[in-house]
Amino acid sequence: MVDRPAEEGIARERTGFRFSRVHRSAILGGVVALIAVAAGPFVLDTYMINILIRALLLAALVMTVDILWGYTGILTFGQSAFFGIGAYACGLVFTHYGFGPGWALGALAIGVLVAVVVAVLVGWLAFFHGASPLYASIVTLALPIVVTQLIFSGGRFTGSSSGLSGFPTYYWDLEIWFWLAGGFLVIVAVFGWMFVRSDMGRVLVAIRENEDRCAYLGVPVSRIKIGLMAGAAAIGAVAGFGYAAFTNVVAPELAGFLLGTELLIWTALGGRGTLIGPILGAIGIDVMSSYLSGSLPFLWKLMVGIAFVVVIVALPQGLAPLIGGLVRRMTGSRAEAPLPLSIVPTPPRAAGTGVGSDAAPIRINDLVRRYGSLSVLNGVSFEGRRGEILGIVGPNGAGKTTLMRCVSDGGERTRGQVAINGVDIGRGAPQTVAALGVGRSFQNTSLFDSLTVGECLQLARYRIDGARMLDRSDEVHLPEPARDILKATGLDQRLGEETRHLSHGMKRGLELAMVLATEPSVLLLDEPTAGLTKAERTAIGDVLTRLARDFNLCILLIEHDLDFVRGISGRIVVLHQGALLMEGTVDEVVNSDLVRAVYSGESAGHVA
Repeated sequence: MVDRPAEEGIARERTGFRFSRVHRSAILGGVVALIAVAAGPFVLDTYMINILIRALLLAALVMTVDILWGYTGILTFGQSAFFGIGAYACGLVFTHYGFGPGWALGALAIGVLVAVVVAVLVGWLAFFHGASPLYASIVTLALPIVVTQLIFSGGRFTGSSSGLSGFPTYYWDLEIWFWLAGGFLVIVAVFGWMFVRSDMGRVLVAIRENEDRCAYLGVPVSRIKIGLMAGAAAIGAVAGFGYAAFTNVVAPELAGFLLGTELLIWTALGGRGTLIGPILGAIGIDVMSSYLSGSLPFLWKLMVGIAFVVVIVALPQGLAPLIGGLVRRMTGSRAEAPLPLSIVPTPPRAAGTGVGSDAAPIRINDLVRRYGSLSVLNGVSFEGRRGEILGIVGPNGAGKTTLMRCVSDGGERTRGQVAINGVDIGRGAPQTVAALGVGRSFQNTSLFDSLTVGECLQLARYRIDGARMLDRSDEVHLPEPARDILKATGLDQRLGEETRHLSHGMKRGLELAMVLATEPSVLLLDEPTAGLTKAERTAIGDVLTRLARDFNLCILLIEHDLDFVRGISGRIVVLHQGALLMEGTVDEVVNSDLVRAVYSGESAGHVA
């Protein structure tokens, strides 16, 4: 892949908005859908139009569930609560205060605002760093229950369990309501389609696949999830407002747990992570339910339950991928290929620039990490220097990897201080520490299987370059060290290949390139050559030496091969039973009687 000059990329940005493949496909689909919506009232009977108005509004709500669950991995039961908030904003204002264009706009604004505030509060409770997906699901599970109980306790004001009905509303013809509901769904779906296929959509997929790795690359996972929840809540509130204005009835069931569960079922049946599948699934199931619930009131629910179980077991990706595959085979078309990417050099800059750049790149003072009564690190203190590879060695269980965790995550340590470029990391989450200039690779390769090599590199640049919300970039801006890794491993020729198809050596190289793409001043490497061939190890060693010498990086290296450490390190820190045993030059450590005594009985080439 030939690098393009940075000036060309800058010139392209200055040309302003341009239609990309993402925009063209979304607009074409939107135009076709709008034509279908416009023609609907002329080919459908009155009963079907009545049913579809409600189904179209619910489909917009289901789309938000798919973005949260299918794309981001947030199993949420709470979207019904936001739908209910929008519906009750309409019913309460029209019943108790007034009706008219101004009141309608005010009620809609109140519904959206309350839904967004509640979503932010729920996100703050559910998506803090370290929260498990199960915890987030429990919080969203409780949300519709709480909202329903608030409605019950509202007495005559909310209508309690009976809800509100008969309030004034717009008694337009069904055709008008159908066009409004259909137009709303098409607009939301078009923007949703562009969003999930944008650079930001790839970030959501990365969070779903490997949330921890995203955080260590500097991606603000919690903030993105909260923002996504707020946006989904706003769409849900608008849909709920329209539902209440059309039906002229609001009831606690609109905000209840049952509707929240049905939304998940419709998403799973349609095909989560496809966007269109859940929309069609919601419309199809709601329409069929209206027709069959009267004649088969109990059997219909059973049929939906059986279908859900069958799809989950036999077709975990839902019906949409299956139907899409059949259509492609019948038409001879192919699945959409990844967008081609090119590498653009970033302007060179000195490593460690910024706040506290005159201070030591990393200083560790009296670091302690305990798990209950077990002390894994006990009073470790040392500092790293610019342009230096500092080897960290010790027998298994010495606390080397725990040291890396404490440096890259402020919440890991029990006591002590870690400062990066003179700035104390405090209790900062990994993304906060990454912003200070820390890049970390893991003992076991940690990547994103469904993303391409280029998309992984774009993700690593999120903290610096951001991500487009409604479009895909065709460039990857990388500093010279990251480009060198790609060229050394041949990954620069495989930017469009999914990472799951790479060899182990290439995965190691990609992970190192991703870390270097964040432009760190302190590089933490945990056994970067594990599982590599001798030639690959030599190449990695040459690259690391050049990173320290030419780019002034401070590299902390954990490695079990003492020969490799000896060949590239300037100093070595020896850990033993969680304490600092010795710190010195390579010769001092290798020739130390104390170190030999600790490692007595172990292979001389693998004493680290």
